[in-house]
Amino acid sequence: MLRHDVVDAALTDAALASVGQTSEMGTMDSHSDRLVSIDEASTSDLDDVLLIERAAFGSDTEAGLVEALLDDPSARPQLSLVARDGGRPVGHILFTSVTLTGTHYGSPMAILAPLAVVPDAQRLGIGGALIEKGVEMLRHRGVDLVFVLGHPDYYPRHGFEPAGRHGLEPPFPVRLDDAWMVRALRPEVLDSCCGRIKCADVLSKPEYWS
Repeated sequence: MLRHDVVDAALTDAALASVGQTSEMGTMDSHSDRLVSIDEASTSDLDDVLLIERAAFGSDTEAGLVEALLDDPSARPQLSLVARDGGRPVGHILFTSVTLTGTHYGSPMAILAPLAVVPDAQRLGIGGALIEKGVEMLRHRGVDLVFVLGHPDYYPRHGFEPAGRHGLEPPFPVRLDDAWMVRALRPEVLDSCCGRIKCADVLSKPEYWS
């Protein structure tokens, strides 16, 4: 299921994590004076990204999904961010492009999937800092909406709300309606669109959603 196994690293990255301070340079770990940097990942960071995914989820499944998404033309434009603590890779977040069917609304949109933090760096606000840094970068790139299928107690802390209430439906049925969420990056946008989300080809499989 996408919510538990792919998107929701909050289930492994502290669903009740505290939110770290954010800035252009990264986030300060609230439990020390170390600076955790967050930067856009390049192709040379792929090994680090896959290492984070394997450590966070304890399997190769999510690492394989990330690698496939990064290679999927239908997922572009993408935003992949890596968090490092003293140079050590500790967190990763991936946003990929989505579109809205059944409407003429054509502004850029994205989905967050997955979010991962290595076990010994969880509960330090790194996941939240990755979300906020990614959302801010997407806003500057003209993205209007960011979707996630994730823990309904975690993501609302970062501005997400149930998407179905706004007529924004997931690509496939999900088990818990409130787990399908959206964050608007412009205040008026939720009043101007509705429809069903179409994800990248790699994510457009019912088994990821049911």
